[in-house]
Amino acid sequence: MIRIDSIERSAILMALIAAMLLGGCATRPSDPDDRAYYLESNDPLEPMNRAIFQFNEAADKVVLRPAAIGYRTVVPKGVRVGIRNFLDHLSSPITILNALLQGEGERARDSFGRFLTNTILGLGGFIDVATDASIPKHYEDFGQTLAVWGVDSGPYLVLPLLGSSSFRDGIGYGVDSFVDPVGRYIRDEYGLEGAGVRYAVDAIDWRASNLQTIDELRQSSLDFYATVRSAYRQRRAHEIRNGREPEGESTGTPGIIDFDNMDMELPPEEAPTDGKPNAP
Repeated sequence: MIRIDSIERSAILMALIAAMLLGGCATRPSDPDDRAYYLESNDPLEPMNRAIFQFNEAADKVVLRPAAIGYRTVVPKGVRVGIRNFLDHLSSPITILNALLQGEGERARDSFGRFLTNTILGLGGFIDVATDASIPKHYEDFGQTLAVWGVDSGPYLVLPLLGSSSFRDGIGYGVDSFVDPVGRYIRDEYGLEGAGVRYAVDAIDWRASNLQTIDELRQSSLDFYATVRSAYRQRRAHEIRNGREPEGESTGTPGIIDFDNMDMELPPEEAPTDGKPNAP
């Protein structure tokens, strides 16, 4: 998941306001089949969302994906792992706070233990000593907290550059950004440039970890927008349950396309060298 700073809060707020205004104008289709799809997809802003999705796709293909390829080419894997560890480490205070707000004392304890261990023994978070010590890693955000408190997700929403979200998670992004002590420290010490560097490195590192996954998904999907929407909802439901089985089910969660924290090395002959997806 991409974490944001104050430079993105205004964009999120404007997107949410626009979505609410447009949502008030959205009307349910009269055709029964279309109405069933409308209700099932919970995406009344689909035309706007698809337009933003296409913008994000263009930005990815022109800027983010080439930058991610260059990052993987130039930066050794060991260094990339250290950068990812450090970026995850910076999100620990938000995870601890939201775990407490959700009543997840064990997850808050684990996250606090990881934070102390990696700060002291892991060179400020670059080395993940806590995992070697068998301390579980968790990630919590305020969108998950709102869900635990019973707040409905609301309609699906695609945010510029940030991607899949919902009304609830869009608000959660903004709240996390506002209360994040690490983000506030970076902004106070290094200004918006520092916040922008953190955001850019996080985005490039995440994209570099998922080059092959996203390329293959683009090629295999008849409707990439619908596939991403479905994958986002599955992943969020899994995160909100903290990996627990849904009530009344014992067969495990459905297959989840989880783009987080992957680092799949491509064989040299498969490694992409331009801005186009790999050939099948």
